[in-house]
Amino acid sequence: MLSLSVLSLYLAALVAVYVLPGPDMAMVMATSASRGVKTGLLTTLGIAASRFFHVMMSGLGLAALFATHPLLFNAVRWIGAGYLLWLAWKVVRAKPTPAAAPVAAEAGSSAIARGFLTNLLNPKALMFCALFLPQFVSPAHGAVLPQFALLGVILVAVGLCFDTAYAFAAGGLARRLKGRQPMVKLQKGLLGSVFVVMAGRLILG
Repeated sequence: MLSLSVLSLYLAALVAVYVLPGPDMAMVMATSASRGVKTGLLTTLGIAASRFFHVMMSGLGLAALFATHPLLFNAVRWIGAGYLLWLAWKVVRAKPTPAAAPVAAEAGSSAIARGFLTNLLNPKALMFCALFLPQFVSPAHGAVLPQFALLGVILVAVGLCFDTAYAFAAGGLARRLKGRQPMVKLQKGLLGSVFVVMAGRLILG
């Protein structure tokens, strides 16, 4: 079992990671601002599920497979970039709604799936887990996989708390500016730009 001192250090490190601006934060805030807090929160659930999946894949050694097979890593990277560009295209092509009309609600499964796939198809997230988590895992504390599972649950819980706060903050700001047609266009452009920037990070990184 992991010691209290190790868990405390791990929590502090996670807080530092989630406070810094990143792709997940940008996507949650842009989604909440353009499509509402509910959609933003559903997106955070998808991201959380993907984060835990990355932790478990790292624990099973799949991250090492990416490290030793660059072609596989690059294939996933390009697939992820293509998916993000497709999302950006969908946002840009979406028909604008009248200023007085409410934004159409997005299916919950679609928002969750988008958050899950966007994070899942980012191999850098998996590599982060592969480099970050082993610093807090030790065979001296017992079986390794349960330690990865515990660290994964903590990582997901802390990330979910931060993402939820970001979603409400962005959604609250958007509600104050609701109904202003230039702002509607800005929100649409913001979400599309976030996906394009995220795709660029994958391609060029």
